[in-house]
Amino acid sequence: MKKTYLHALALMLTGLLALPAAAQKQFTLEDLNFGGTNYRNMIPQSRSLKWWGDQLVRLSSDTCWLVNVSNGKEKILFTRDKLNKRTGTSAKPAEVARLNGASFPYPNKPLVLINTADQRLLINFKTGNEEWSQQLCAGAQASEWNQESRAVAYVHNDNLFVTDAMGKTRQITTDGSRNLVYGQSVHRNEFGIEGGLFWNPDGTRLAFYRMDQSMVADYPLIDVPELDDSARVMAAPAPEKYPMAGQTSHLVTVGVYDMITGDTLYLRAGNPTDRYFSNISWSPDGAIIYMMEGNRDQNEVSLVAYDAATGKPITTLYHETHPNYVEPQHPITFLPWDDSKFILWSEKDGYNHLYLMDTMGHELQQITSGNWVVMDLLGFDADREAVIISANAASPIQQNLYRVDVATGTMTRIDEDGKGWHTGMLSANGHLLVDYYQGPDVPRNINIVDTRSGEQQRYFTAPDPWQGYAVPEYRCGSIKAADGYTDLYYRLVLPPDFDETRKYPTVVYVYGGPHAHNVDARWHYASRSWETYMAQRGYVLFILDNRGSENRGRDFEQATFRQLGQVEMQDQMCGVDFLRTLNYVDTTRLGVHGWSFGGFMTISLMTNYPDVFKVGVAGGPVIDWKWYEVMYGERYMDTPQANPEGYARTSLIHKAKDLKGRLQIIIGLNDPTVVPQHAYSFLKACIAAGTQPDFYVYPGQGHNMMGHQSVHLHERITRYFDDYLK
Repeated sequence: MKKTYLHALALMLTGLLALPAAAQKQFTLEDLNFGGTNYRNMIPQSRSLKWWGDQLVRLSSDTCWLVNVSNGKEKILFTRDKLNKRTGTSAKPAEVARLNGASFPYPNKPLVLINTADQRLLINFKTGNEEWSQQLCAGAQASEWNQESRAVAYVHNDNLFVTDAMGKTRQITTDGSRNLVYGQSVHRNEFGIEGGLFWNPDGTRLAFYRMDQSMVADYPLIDVPELDDSARVMAAPAPEKYPMAGQTSHLVTVGVYDMITGDTLYLRAGNPTDRYFSNISWSPDGAIIYMMEGNRDQNEVSLVAYDAATGKPITTLYHETHPNYVEPQHPITFLPWDDSKFILWSEKDGYNHLYLMDTMGHELQQITSGNWVVMDLLGFDADREAVIISANAASPIQQNLYRVDVATGTMTRIDEDGKGWHTGMLSANGHLLVDYYQGPDVPRNINIVDTRSGEQQRYFTAPDPWQGYAVPEYRCGSIKAADGYTDLYYRLVLPPDFDETRKYPTVVYVYGGPHAHNVDARWHYASRSWETYMAQRGYVLFILDNRGSENRGRDFEQATFRQLGQVEMQDQMCGVDFLRTLNYVDTTRLGVHGWSFGGFMTISLMTNYPDVFKVGVAGGPVIDWKWYEVMYGERYMDTPQANPEGYARTSLIHKAKDLKGRLQIIIGLNDPTVVPQHAYSFLKACIAAGTQPDFYVYPGQGHNMMGHQSVHLHERITRYFDDYLK
């Protein structure tokens, strides 16, 4: 009886799996788009995990569990209800609303750090006592807390403040404004800059950026009133400080505030005009500041040490040049077992690798090497004197986890099977690692890894959230670039009911610019969800990472230097040649779509190859690089004064006359990244030339459409292809 039942069940399941695509559930944009109402149910499940020293904790909104790293079993560590029954010095303790953002800053103490609506709390989760609290500043523009001193630095109303562990607040600056910016990112977030506040290890000194941008031109953005803003009937100016390529840029200096003396000084970095300061770090004893300093041409960079007590330069430890550009992205990292040595990142051998140096400026050895790049430095196993990294050594489209012996450079892979895309989170002592893993057919696995033995404990396996839906077919492969020998990786997305004998309209999705890639060995080869939606509607999607994209080494990335878009187009057209070999691709119905650099590429392809691409949708497109910002634009193009031929060749203004197909341009009215002047100028050129692009704008939106407006955006993009390509 049981055997018969199981056999029948198997037949039923086989039948379900064999259902034609039309009989399976269909995706909507509410399912697939990140702004959609059902999006959270359609992405692979995960687990929010944090290390408490060398113990692993899982977090949810209401409960924190302690995870047994040997077998993956869990037991409750504490609950939100328990924390809200705590005792403390406050007459009315602030309510803890959720635990998702909790952290455990002290490895040997049962203290959880939680932010409420208006307080930062340290609660002993074993005793239920609130041991410390600190008032939060409502509306802070930037904030950085130090776990050793428990002091917090923050920016409010454009000025810098510091509050110590006892609650005493000092205002460090008084002249902050939109012209004079303190404690926030500078150089428009280039060079790996993600903030402007930097505590030394013990939290007694604070380094901070000061950016004078009074000399930078205002770009005239406009705020349109919200529909429910009955008090305002007129749009208001919302200018953005925007230094365009070749124009006057801002002036940056680095200040140091001393918590003990209350004094502030500025590093004596010489004349800071037309220089870039990035990758700020501290010596382990908190007495020396290290900073990468680059020239405006971005073809040389120096690592300079400064005395934090005087601001005087001590020495230049490292200097690197390249005829094109040098792009520091990472601060130095000191070895936890030897304060006299640190790790430096550099591309000087052609690939991003790690080098061991000492504080006298001697390069001791190259730690990693090969025709691949180090992607991240996760931390150290100090006992074994090893560094834990992620790298694409196995394949250009993979990311794997490795233990590297610092002394010998011996590298050992420590992830499960050497495939896919692995992201690691290291424990305090470096003996254990949480490995978040995806593969082309793996939504998500989470393993707990012993970094020494490589032993794996499967902790979590995510179910397929698309079970029962009509899922497209995802393929990955490589073709040769226009140079005839460089491998380029592509992704094909085919309709769920794909038929080799049919002819399908095909859309080339493109980005193609620096610091990004589209194809890797994650779930569905990292396919964007809009591609799935389009494949469901009967399109083939093709995505190719051309030369100039990331993680392939210096020569691959710098092939586009001074001529953005030219080499990229050549490679994309090699992709078109490949599509012509596929009988099911209807090359008379070929479209192209991209955003930002991809918008630039879309219009470039539409106007340089007007007989190839019938329909295009360009979002937030760069039209002329002389209107783009200084740091990014001059790195890849030099200045308009130094490279007039390159700027003229890459400008799309004079290509407006060559537009033949249907082109829709979409922008955010308040875009501070690719300012609206790009799109408006191209429209003016098209009017003069008599060509007819379509145009759509999202008032109040920046470079990307946020929230549910993204659903509206992707419906609009889809309809455009449905109307003119399908």
